[in-house]
Amino acid sequence: MPTGTEVAAQVFVAAGMSSAEPSPAQALDAPDGARRRLLRWAVLGGMGGAWSMGSLAFSVHRERLDTANETRPHPHATLAAVWQDQGGDGLTQDWAGLLHIDERGGEWAWRLGARLKLPTRGHGVQRLPDGQLVFVARRPGDWLVRWQPATGQAEWAWMDEDRCFNGHVMLASAATAVALGQPHGVLLTTETDLEDSQGCIGLRSAQGLAKLAEWRTHGMDPHELIVLPAAVGPYPAGTLIVANGGIPTQSETGRSKKWLDRMDPSLVALHPHDGRLLGQWRLPDPRLSIRHLAWDGERQRLGIALQAEHDGPQRQQAPIFALWDGRALRLAQGQPELAGYGGSVERAPGDAGGFVVSCPKSDCTAWFDAQGRFVRTVAQRDVCPLAVQGNRLWSGGGHGMAASRPIGEALTPIGSQFAVPGQDGVHALQFDNHWRLA
Repeated sequence: MPTGTEVAAQVFVAAGMSSAEPSPAQALDAPDGARRRLLRWAVLGGMGGAWSMGSLAFSVHRERLDTANETRPHPHATLAAVWQDQGGDGLTQDWAGLLHIDERGGEWAWRLGARLKLPTRGHGVQRLPDGQLVFVARRPGDWLVRWQPATGQAEWAWMDEDRCFNGHVMLASAATAVALGQPHGVLLTTETDLEDSQGCIGLRSAQGLAKLAEWRTHGMDPHELIVLPAAVGPYPAGTLIVANGGIPTQSETGRSKKWLDRMDPSLVALHPHDGRLLGQWRLPDPRLSIRHLAWDGERQRLGIALQAEHDGPQRQQAPIFALWDGRALRLAQGQPELAGYGGSVERAPGDAGGFVVSCPKSDCTAWFDAQGRFVRTVAQRDVCPLAVQGNRLWSGGGHGMAASRPIGEALTPIGSQFAVPGQDGVHALQFDNHWRLA
């Protein structure tokens, strides 16, 4: 029986490429039929993971831990993140890992913690109760990985050829896990059926990442989803709220956006036990793609970041934020022109409520009050990932990070710190779209 490396070489030759060990970059350039198999090898073989013919879909390997930070003080905050940087050879590398934020003499500074190499760009992240982190590939994605930062252990799952990951993962409610007979929990991933462009929710074992079931989202291009922590009106606790982006997706088009005249974005509520449709809402303008979600539990409202798919000036003027209160979906009031692009959204820090939307194409964050009225923008170059910790908002943009307190207070910049003992030099680091507290 051939070894894993021999199988990888056979796959490479069949794809019309050299039988030398493939890199992730070479794998991305392979014909579609071989792309995912080559990426699996690039991750497992190239990172030192052993595998066999019977374990192509899943693998476990251990990454080298960066231990130089063990004597550092306990960080004020730790964020789970994905990013890109350039090594000394000038090549770009994708990473998932931890960002530690320290307070030193009244000033903030951040540093890289443990990290994991990725075969392609990552996007969303979910923290598990035991501290493990689950990262998922950016759409149209091939991979899902569960990673233990403390040990470096990583377990990978690869998508079937007729599906793609859409960049977000969420932990289902305990009731959903019980209904599916999964005492260790269930992960929910947004996916697309590439045969008909319809959206799906993949239900996966949180312990082994195996797919258990699949529910339809009653729309195209599902992106972020949340699980209601409590009942809202007729919707029970654990209900899945899914943002159907509404953009048609086909395997041959990748991230290229085609057939925008067929867009049909919607917000849907799915029953937590069987996935049946409980409700569906649409905005009047079908070119406003519903993308990212944040829940305000105090006021039982959902903040929604939008991305406009209009042409020309209409896109620049399009709104970037909407609200859902369990009954109706509506646009926020008084929105300025922000290039029609909301990158991420979080509940605003503090007790006053409201939401913050990052606007990387307008170089600012946009703040809205609890009633959905626009309040102000705060300048920050290329800002996109956001995370709320108590009374503070962490936001990343360009190569740096910033902190801010509730509406009305000034933004406090955080100095970037790239030199981390025990790691290679980090150059041109760019954060991806989302952060989570780790």
